[in-house]
Amino acid sequence: MAGSGALLRQCPLLLPQNRQGTAYEGFVTAQGRDFHIRILLPMDFQLKNARIECSWHLKKVLHGYRHILKQRLHNCPDLVSFMVELKTILEIALKNTQDLHIPRPPEYYSCLVRDLEILGWNKVAYVDTGLTAIKLKAEDSCGRQHLITLKLNAKYPTEPPDCLVDFPVQFAISWMPQNSLIDIYDQFLAALESLKEFWDTMDEIDGKTWVLEPENPTRGATTRRIATGNNVSVNIEVDPRHPKMFPECYFLGADHVVNPLRIKLNNNMHLWDPEISLLQNLKDLLEIDFPSRAVLEKSDFAKDCGICYAYRLNGTTPDQVCDDPRCGQPFHQACLYEWLQGLPSSRQSFNVIFGECPYCNKVRNTNENE
Repeated sequence: MAGSGALLRQCPLLLPQNRQGTAYEGFVTAQGRDFHIRILLPMDFQLKNARIECSWHLKKVLHGYRHILKQRLHNCPDLVSFMVELKTILEIALKNTQDLHIPRPPEYYSCLVRDLEILGWNKVAYVDTGLTAIKLKAEDSCGRQHLITLKLNAKYPTEPPDCLVDFPVQFAISWMPQNSLIDIYDQFLAALESLKEFWDTMDEIDGKTWVLEPENPTRGATTRRIATGNNVSVNIEVDPRHPKMFPECYFLGADHVVNPLRIKLNNNMHLWDPEISLLQNLKDLLEIDFPSRAVLEKSDFAKDCGICYAYRLNGTTPDQVCDDPRCGQPFHQACLYEWLQGLPSSRQSFNVIFGECPYCNKVRNTNENE
């Protein structure tokens, strides 16, 4: 988790409600107005599984930005980063809400309709009734479909629209008062091509492996948790600007299975070849073939958590496995942590708790922040 000092500087009215730092309540400020908000984090602090509760007023302002907020929750590394993103989105939403009440001059509509006709109506996916929000569609050179949402203010084209895209990187447009929608569209197409290699990489992973998380990845998602065998997986974080370079990765599973994979990765790291795909490099370095979903579903890979008896819990799958090869029972990290906390025989050292496996009584540990 990010430091509480940084969070206090960004949101001085948002305060922790417990010692674990999993609950925050207070106010987020934008354009001089305070909005009540409550944020509940899971025990592993994964933002993608956080729950946000807010006042009806804030909910109404952010109504059209839910998918963007979900994307930011998934991609932000910590709460401070997310709150910065939330304040930016809230500023845009408030500005656009205010703009709805500003009467548009006739020139606004004539200019916008002319720009749409020049661009071509076949590129328009949606226009709202007030002609203040437009979605444009485009295909990249590999035939993937993409959308860009434009929120226009009353001063268009003197001022540029706000652009919302499902990208893994920030998309900023270059704009002059004489520009039009076709200039934004051209910059959108150029950005799509600059990310082609990243999406090729992610599509190959999604098509040729069993991706456990995220369940339905967006185009902006840079992480994948890939199954490598029974109750063993590797989590990778791909750099969207350099998708063929060695990614950040860590293994999840029982030590006796995971440790050999770590050793192979470390010993073979010098063999990484940026001229071939990331997936092929991982296969070569780990000396494995990633099993398909069809193969693993026939085995006992998708075992339910041994504590809550569910496979998915708040969107996460079991990622903790008993180290005893004769047991190998998987658990959700949050379930195991709560279980071990409740055992009188468990002991804790800083944020690591040691206790017995609920199934075989072998002593194991789990980390609150894993």
